[in-house]
Amino acid sequence: MMTLDSRLSITEVARQLGVTAKTITRWEKAGKIKRAKRDWRGWRTYSKEDVEEMKTLLEAVY
Repeated sequence: MMTLDSRLSITEVARQLGVTAKTITRWEKAGKIKRAKRDWRGWRTYSKEDVEEMKTLLEAVY
């Protein structure tokens, strides 16, 4: 099981991918990526696998 420390925030993921956090939110709302898990504050958190999935999406588009 993944610990909270090993999950990434939307800002960290956006920085890694070179997109904005708003872009990731749009992808989620459009159904292009699966819905993010939420932490106790309700903030989106992503696993390394989620990030790899988003990288694949970016490569397919650009």
